[in-house]
Amino acid sequence: MEKNLEKIKTTRFGEVEVDNSLLFNFVSPIIGYNDKKRFTLIDYRPDSPFKWLQSMEDMDLAFPVTLCSYFDIDYQFELSDEDAAKLGITSAEEILALNIVTIPQINPQGATINLLAPIIINTKNNNAMQVILKDSKLPVRHPLFDKKENDGKNEGE
Repeated sequence: MEKNLEKIKTTRFGEVEVDNSLLFNFVSPIIGYNDKKRFTLIDYRPDSPFKWLQSMEDMDLAFPVTLCSYFDIDYQFELSDEDAAKLGITSAEEILALNIVTIPQINPQGATINLLAPIIINTKNNNAMQVILKDSKLPVRHPLFDKKENDGKNEGE
């Protein structure tokens, strides 16, 4: 099956080819970006656990995202019937949950992942939305890396 590719010129990555099967229609916007409805996933480095959720309407806007499973984070949540209906989801197999990552420029090892408000994509129809999980104690800023592994110092030094 031949891919339907489109070239876009992004601020962050320059000119990239986008697979049109990876274009997502946000039926409800990402918090703070009410006028942005179309996004795509960019695989900037094939060996990276991170992808970029790139706006197709604002070439300056891209969010780093990942799957919790890449970092052995036990992540389970319940999607409300209302949100599932908005997305047109009929089975759990259609759900792709991506989480936005915040990576500090000064200390990338201090990266955090937003577990409270995942980006939910219906893989069957490419509808997407950011969902704020109700009745959840999940954090907005969960550390992505174990501090003990990445401090580079032993206690008592």
